[in-house]
This record gives sequence, C-alpha cells and structure tokens, in this order.
Amino acid sequence: MKQRELGRTGIRVSEICLGTMTFGQQNTEAEGHAQLDMAVANGINFIDTAELYSIPPRAETYGATERIIGSWLNARGGRERLVIASKVVGRGTSPWFRPGGEETRLTPKQIRYALDGSLRRLGTDYIDLYQLHWPDRKVGLFGAGGNTFTTVPDAEEVPIAETLGVLGELVKEGKIRHVGLSNETAWGLSQYLAEARNGAPRVVSIQNAYNLINRTFEIGLAEMSLREGVGLLAYSPLAQGYLTGKYLDGARPAGARTTLFNRGQRYEKPGVDDAVRAYVQLAHEYGIDPVQLAIAFVTSRPFVTSNIIGATSTAQLETILGAENVTITPELEKRINAIHQVHSNPAP
Repeated sequence: MKQRELGRTGIRVSEICLGTMTFGQQNTEAEGHAQLDMAVANGINFIDTAELYSIPPRAETYGATERIIGSWLNARGGRERLVIASKVVGRGTSPWFRPGGEETRLTPKQIRYALDGSLRRLGTDYIDLYQLHWPDRKVGLFGAGGNTFTTVPDAEEVPIAETLGVLGELVKEGKIRHVGLSNETAWGLSQYLAEARNGAPRVVSIQNAYNLINRTFEIGLAEMSLREGVGLLAYSPLAQGYLTGKYLDGARPAGARTTLFNRGQRYEKPGVDDAVRAYVQLAHEYGIDPVQLAIAFVTSRPFVTSNIIGATSTAQLETILGAENVTITPELEKRINAIHQVHSNPAP
C-alpha cells in the first residue's frame, strides 16, 4: 500500500487508515482483532481511535475501542511499526467523560486526564498523533441541521494558546509525538497555525468528514491544507454507509448501523438519495463497486493524507481495501464532477 507523509513530520502513513469506532459495540474484541490483523497484513500502518469510542457514545462503552486495540497490541507486539492516532473530546455535557460529570473542555487539566486514560487503555507509552476531537468553541458539528455556520465568540472559550500550551508540554514529555485537529473550521486551523509561530506545536493534520456527498472541505480548507502542509485525514468516506446504496428509498438492512442506532440524520437530508443513486449508477456503468468508487475518489484527492475507512466485518474490509485497485481516470473524474454540479453537497 502506498504511503504519504503526515504533515511535515517525516512520518510515513498508509494512504488508508483503519478507523475503529465500531470496536466494542458493533464489533466484539475478537472481531476487532481480526480487522486489525487484516489491515496490517494489507499494508496499513495507521490506526485511528478516540477516547469517545465506541459509537454511539455511551457511558457503558466509553474507552472500549482503545481497550480492544490495547489488547491486540499486547498480543501481537510491533507497536513501533504502527502510527496510532487518538482524540480528546471537545466541549460537551456528556457526564461520563470526566470525574464528577464535569463539562468537557479543552483545558490543560482535562487534556492530561484524557491522555493518561487513553495511554492506559492502549497499553502504550505514547500516542503518535493526538487530536482534538472537536473544538472548545461553539461551532456547527457533524452536519447538525445542515448548518455549518460558526456562532459568535463565547467568553467561556478555552483559549487556543492554552490548549496548545499543554499539548506542547506533553510533546516534550514524550507522551505524544504530534498534534492534530478534527471537525475544525478554516478559521480554527488558521489560529492554530498562528500559535505555532509563537512556539506552540504545529498541527500536522485535520480530520474532517469528506466524501462524494460532502465535499465542503474543498471550500477554503483544501487550499490551506495543501499550502500549509496540514493534510486531511478524511473520515466517513462512505458517508456512514449511505454511498453503498443500501439505505436508498428508506431501506434499513438488518444489522446496518443506521438500522441499529438510528444515527444517520446527517445523511438523510433532501437530495441525498438522488445524489447517492447517481453515484451508484455511475459506478455500475464503469463496472466498479460503489464502495470502491467512493473510497478511491477520496484517496485520490491531493490534499488527503489518509482515508479513514471503517467496517463491521472482514468481508466489508476486504471490499474496501479493493479500492486500491481503482483509478479515478480523467474521464471518470469529469463524470463525478458533473454529478457534483447537479447534486452539490447535500449532506454537509
């Protein structure tokens, strides 16, 4: 599998990253281990997780995914050959993340608490890429209401300089190697980069949603990503499974994530079915699995460092990995963009 540089770090990561948020809820420990084995056997050296996982977030499964990865690392070894990314939750009110049900914030104290927990569950002394899962600021998150507008400044925001300050300390202590962002805006990325000029650690990546029905990253952030060397770690390349076509016309296959958890609202907006149907038809016209078309498109973008894929079975993972053999030719790119012009970002 091809590899790309993570920011300007000199670290090479596979262009496909294994996302693990299903481990501990949709997937058992044994199933998680099987996926990790298959991923590594196919050249993946990049694993993404978070303290929040598994999904959907619940007190009972908080940290379950990291524990499963940790047990796999303990059994298989080879930690030094892997690049492991995790995340600290941003501003929120879920009571199970912090002692006493404290509101989660990106403060030095909370970041240290979260990181120590992740290190313990993973069974490792360091995390290669530690990401801020979402901002401390009040911003439009996860496609809520289709509105990505950022609200006016809040006096209670934890200053970015304060957050980066403790992350810099953790880098010096050897607990993390590099810092990344997630679900961040162009303004936010610019502020983090500005702080780096004052001696704070320079962010090396940004993990945002990006797929055929949500190409909003291309508006502003893609140019910053390329010019500043802060590559996109693209999550949800299959739009939470909607780009497979399995949810068309309201279908709810047994065992599918949306069927189980009813959390697909981001991809249940007006125009989504029409867009998905057009991409599925295009894939069939070219003799390509719709899954592999969607994955190959994301991986082929010049601003993407790695494409974070997820599966709930090794059979699904095998299909996804087959996208490595799909080329987005100039002709196919033209057809994709023609659909995008008609069905532009129905699921931001």
